[in-house]
Amino acid sequence: MFSILDKYIVKQFIQTILFGILAFTIIFVVIDMMENLDDFIDQNVEAGLIFEYYFVFIPEIIRLMLPIAVLLSGLFTVGKMSNLSELTAIKSSGVSFYRFMLPFLITAFIISVFSIYFGGYVVPGANKRKVYIEQNHMKKGIERAGGNIYFQDSKDRIVTISYYDIKREQASRVTIQEFDSTNHTRMISRIDAQKMVYDSASTGWIISKGISRKFNGYQEKMVQFESDTLTTLNFSPQDVIKKQTKPEEMNLTELSNYAEEQLRTGNDPTRILIEYHSKFAFAFASFIVIFFGLPISANKRRGGIAIQFGISILITFVYLVFMKISQAFGKNGVLDPIITAWLANAIFALAAGIAIFKARK
Repeated sequence: MFSILDKYIVKQFIQTILFGILAFTIIFVVIDMMENLDDFIDQNVEAGLIFEYYFVFIPEIIRLMLPIAVLLSGLFTVGKMSNLSELTAIKSSGVSFYRFMLPFLITAFIISVFSIYFGGYVVPGANKRKVYIEQNHMKKGIERAGGNIYFQDSKDRIVTISYYDIKREQASRVTIQEFDSTNHTRMISRIDAQKMVYDSASTGWIISKGISRKFNGYQEKMVQFESDTLTTLNFSPQDVIKKQTKPEEMNLTELSNYAEEQLRTGNDPTRILIEYHSKFAFAFASFIVIFFGLPISANKRRGGIAIQFGISILITFVYLVFMKISQAFGKNGVLDPIITAWLANAIFALAAGIAIFKARK
C-alpha cells in the first residue's frame, strides 16, 4: 500500500514529468515550425492542415523526450525535497534510501509499460499521417510506393514494379521472375507487362500488353499476350504499400507480420526483428535512466543540482549512443536481434544496480 509520503512523491514526480514533456514539446514544435515555414508558405498549406501536422508530430516528440523528462523529473523532485529539508526529515524518520526510491521506480515502470503501447501503436499511426502530409501537401519526397519497387514474393519469385498508382491500385512496367527451387541462379520464366491491375473478384492480378518467356536449358519459348490473370502471386495492393512503409511507420503487429513475411520469402528479417524488439527496449529507457538518476541525486556534490543534471544527461546520452552501437552490430549479424535490442538496457541496469547498492541508505 502507498503511504502518504509515497503519494506525495508520486504526485510531485508526475507533475514535473508533465511539465517537462510540455516544455520539450513546445520547444520542438517552435523549432520545427521555423524550419518548415518556407514549405508551408510555398505550398499554400492551410492553417488547419498545419495544426494537424503538428498534432500528429507530438506523439513522436513525447516518445523521444519521455526518458529525459523522467530523468529530469526525478532529479528536480529529489533536489527540491533536499532544499526544503524534506529529504533530511524522511531519513531521520527511519526511511531507507531503497524505500525512498520505491515510488519513483514503480511510477517509472508503469510509464515504461504504457510506453510499449504508446510507442508501438500510437506513434506509428501518427507518423503515417505526418509523412502523408509531408509528401502530398509539403511536397517532401515522392509519394510512398510510387516508383522502383522491388521485392521477393516467394523464395522462387521476384517482382519489380517501375511505378505503382495507389488510388487506381495499378502497377506499370512490371517484371515477374521465377527461379528454379533447387538452383536459384537459374531462371525458369519471366513475365514483362506494361500494366498490372488487381482484381478483387478473383483475388488475382490482371496483366496487360506483355511478353511471357519460359526457359528450358538453352531453349526459350516466348509468347506475347494482351491480357492474362495471375492467381499465384502472394501479394495484394495493401501489401505493395506496406512493403514501402518505413519501420518507424509500422506498429508492433505490422513489424511482426513483416518479419514473418521476410522469413517466408527467404529474406533476412534481422533488421525488422531488431526494430521490433527495440520498440520494447526503448520503452523501458525511462525505467533505466531513473535507476541512474536517483543514486546520483542522493549524494551531494559541489555545484549542486547543476552538476547532477550534467552527469545524468551525460549518462543518458551514453546510454542512447550505446543502444545505437549495439543495433549496428546486430544489423551486421554479429548479435541476435533480442540481445541487440536489450543489451544496452541489461548493461546499464546492472551498472545502476551497483550504484544503488553503494548509495547511502
